[in-house]
Amino acid sequence: MPPPSDIVKVAIEWPGANAQLLEIDQKRPLASIIKEVCDGWSLPNPEYYTLRYADGPQLYITEQTRSDIKNGTILQLAISPSRAARQLMERTQSSNMETRLDAMKELAKLSADVTFATEFINMDGIVMLTRLVESGTKLLSHSNQEIQTYAIALINALFLKAPEDKRQDKHLSPLDLPVTDMANAFAQKHLRSIILNHVIRGNRPIKTEMAHQLYVLQVLTFNLLEERMMTKMDPNDQAQRDIIFELRRIAFDAESDSSNVPGSGTEKRKAMYTKDYKMLGFTNHINPALDFTQTPPGMLALDNMLYLAKVHQDTYIRIVLENSSREDKHECPFGRSAIELTKMLCEILQVGELPNEGRNDYHPMFFTHDRAFEELFGICIQLLNKTWKEMRATAEDFNKVMQVVREQITRALPSKPNSLDQFKSKLRSLSYSEILRLRQSERMSQDDFQSPPIVELREKIQPEILELIKQQRLNRLCEGSSFRKIGNRRRQERFWYCRLALNHKVLHYGDLDDNPQGEVTFESLQEKIPVADIKAIVTGKDCPHMKEKSALKQNKEVLELAFSILYDPDETLNFIAPNKYEYCIWIDGLSALLGKDMSSELTKSDLDTLLSMEMKLRLLDLENIQIPEAPPPVPKEPSSYDFVYHYG
Repeated sequence: MPPPSDIVKVAIEWPGANAQLLEIDQKRPLASIIKEVCDGWSLPNPEYYTLRYADGPQLYITEQTRSDIKNGTILQLAISPSRAARQLMERTQSSNMETRLDAMKELAKLSADVTFATEFINMDGIVMLTRLVESGTKLLSHSNQEIQTYAIALINALFLKAPEDKRQDKHLSPLDLPVTDMANAFAQKHLRSIILNHVIRGNRPIKTEMAHQLYVLQVLTFNLLEERMMTKMDPNDQAQRDIIFELRRIAFDAESDSSNVPGSGTEKRKAMYTKDYKMLGFTNHINPALDFTQTPPGMLALDNMLYLAKVHQDTYIRIVLENSSREDKHECPFGRSAIELTKMLCEILQVGELPNEGRNDYHPMFFTHDRAFEELFGICIQLLNKTWKEMRATAEDFNKVMQVVREQITRALPSKPNSLDQFKSKLRSLSYSEILRLRQSERMSQDDFQSPPIVELREKIQPEILELIKQQRLNRLCEGSSFRKIGNRRRQERFWYCRLALNHKVLHYGDLDDNPQGEVTFESLQEKIPVADIKAIVTGKDCPHMKEKSALKQNKEVLELAFSILYDPDETLNFIAPNKYEYCIWIDGLSALLGKDMSSELTKSDLDTLLSMEMKLRLLDLENIQIPEAPPPVPKEPSSYDFVYHYG
């Protein structure tokens, strides 16, 4: 007969004691089960203890979650969340640095549990964290940033403490209420300014782990916008409709309200509203509430617009009136732009997504203002309006403008401005013409030359460039170079000279009696080697003069500059180039003489440089023109050639 469904068999552990195998009756109060376990180990004060899972995140078991216990589960007897929170609060106040660090690590670990986090917050844990972050700058020890790091990590853990299924639920349960309380506490200026002034702008460089925790805090703070972002506007909600009416009133002045006009009727007022909403740039002129039914951005877009209208009223009025008074079809629709911009910012800042474990790209400017997202929107809506005018855009160009604005924002963010004003200045430098220039430059870069027509052009040009490099190398060999005598132990160094004949058929060489500088004639070089007699070129350790015992003591630099000519009948001419440049010139030139590829580092560099320049010159006329992946089809031959005009 199978056991009753409300009976589960578990193992319960306690450090230093044998595990207890227990059958838990789910109908019994949890407190009585904990008392039975404590009695089994003769532990007093069972009210000080609770049960939690031994594996995974070690979550506490409550009356609400005990139904999740399965047969065969391993549990632990642990100190109750309230007692653990109280003990850890006391340890964080210790004067011993190691004790403080250990307490912060344990707090960050336990705060992943909703029950513990609730107890911790109810004990004014947020206030304690604020003090720790603030007091961290008054510690002189090397590890003081660790205290700050774990304090911010604990704040992040409190954000993330809700289980995944509850985090996805938009209707918060009572257990989730502390999340909102904690979020509101962080939103207050005090904690934000402490992190800004004592951590981000502190006198110590930000370490990797601190940067990651700041990034996590930034993401989780923006995630507070998710609820508004995913909330649709109710067209029948009068309070929400009043917000739209307020936008109209601020833009076009309350004195122009048709309700104050004598004899104005309902139809006349509706007509005026429709005209105003059209000038405001809404897509639905008759009922603008319908513009906010798409999620994202939902009601968050309306929040941004109202913030701009109330906090930056002059900017709002200027943008609206500047575009509503235009009659050349180049007006920028404020309403539509604001909605799409809000959606874009949510995508760029990943609103609603969980932090990535491997990222640490926080932005200091987001910690400088209590309403950073709304302020960012205000800056970017001005950018959008400016870019619209620079592009001389019309309604048909709306998506193109939004693409440029996205590029402007995403190019400005990596510079990590320290303030919103610096971000605004960075955007100002990224005008539409500058974006075009950057696009062109990047398109012309080596990595972007991947389309078939470009690859084909590149392959066609490359032999010409290689021939140019070959001629330069041979010309340099015709000019000749001086080389240090090998094995010369005299105090004064001796040199010899080598030149290629102008007809490229003979190498002339000979000793230099005096200074190696100056013009050396062919007549002064007594020795010569016909190029036709050269069998091979060897380098480095393969050179005969590098295999001798005396050469074994040569340093690596000399070894890298050595090369030899092997020629009939079993003779060699040994070189040590004066520098890497001359080495590459001679290796390339001699290889070219023998009909072999020039493979030096100098040739690769010259080829890349010259090929890139030539490609840019040939593609100048195609600036801002999309190059097709395949050539257009060849048209069919005409049925007759009667259209040809004959002169004469």
